[in-house]
Amino acid sequence: MEVKPAVQKGKIAAIAVAVLLIGAGAAYLASAVAGSNSRLNSEVNALGAQVTNLEQMNSNLNSQLISDATTNSSVSAASPEAIYSTYSSSVVTVQGYELVTQNSFFGQVTSIASVQGSGFVVGYQNSTYIVTNNHVVDGVTNITVTFSNGDSYPASVKGTDPLRDLAVLSVSAPASEFHQLEVEGSPGSVTVGETVYAIGSPFGLAGSMTVGIVSQVGRTITESTNAQATIPDVIQFSAAINPGNSGGPLLDSSGDVIGITTAAVSDSEGLGFAISAGTIVRELPSLVTNGTYTMHPDLGIGSSADVSYQLAQAAGLNVTYGVLVQSVVTGGPADKAGIHGGTRTVNVEGQAYLVGGDVITSINGFKVIDGDSLASYLEEYTVAGQTVQLGVFRSGVQTTVSVVLGSA
Repeated sequence: MEVKPAVQKGKIAAIAVAVLLIGAGAAYLASAVAGSNSRLNSEVNALGAQVTNLEQMNSNLNSQLISDATTNSSVSAASPEAIYSTYSSSVVTVQGYELVTQNSFFGQVTSIASVQGSGFVVGYQNSTYIVTNNHVVDGVTNITVTFSNGDSYPASVKGTDPLRDLAVLSVSAPASEFHQLEVEGSPGSVTVGETVYAIGSPFGLAGSMTVGIVSQVGRTITESTNAQATIPDVIQFSAAINPGNSGGPLLDSSGDVIGITTAAVSDSEGLGFAISAGTIVRELPSLVTNGTYTMHPDLGIGSSADVSYQLAQAAGLNVTYGVLVQSVVTGGPADKAGIHGGTRTVNVEGQAYLVGGDVITSINGFKVIDGDSLASYLEEYTVAGQTVQLGVFRSGVQTTVSVVLGSA
């Protein structure tokens, strides 16, 4: 009995089953591939939408930055062009005349000389004023203010402070002429190395701008126009200034006034000075209201010297910094507080010093490195009548002395 046909039927069935399995697998794979492609397409579409959203956000951000830079609403102007175009209209030229008496072969001769400087517009209690240097208007008559558009108007002195070389002018001009500047007078707001811009009228060249950096802060200067006025907390900067710049603003990269240009050192390059904006902020209300400012703090120290290593060695001091008190004003704040002056003289590199007195090393916990740092602290943080704590090095011992500040 042959069974071959039966064997032949089993092979056929196996083949049929294999065919079915292969077909099912192919169908499954096709379905899987289709599903995977669908998911990939969805993910690609989603990523595309995210990219589109990011591109739109980036475009919006760039537009906002451009808008802010143009309107100066929240982003600091970053170029000299932007600074000048935005703020030069706030700077004015101040002019007038003064009597000058000179000696000649025929005796004293009096003539009339023109005076010219700069100034800038500020606001106070819904009114607008011009801030300038006192030496620009001191003894000057027929004062006029010329705006950047060429319009000129008569002006009068509203208030002055010869000790800080500040003056405030009132101008009879329409409101449309005034473009106010913001004055940034916060302590510590000016940093060495930041870019600054000086706008003014050097040698009568109205609307001139120079650019530099802050070279140092906390300087103390004495102007040639007033040998009695020692001005503390002054900004040293490198932008070129010349006669006629006096009274103009020193601006930072945000267009805020950080100082008022006041002096340059003769025959120097890039050595200018500006009165700190903090001084303007403190004094403006009193200058406008009272015509003067009387709250300058005074320690009542007659003469002093910065402590150096050489001076410390000669005087037998254990500190190489601070302010050596050589003498005090009789009956003044330091004298009343018991601050000691010097008792003996030593010579250091050809200079005579009165030593043996107190060395001021701190004020209200702030380290006093030298006379500039002491004067700057007093200017920035104190007023007449305030009590301060002086850290004093006396006879080899550190002590603290309370001093009620007087008025300069």
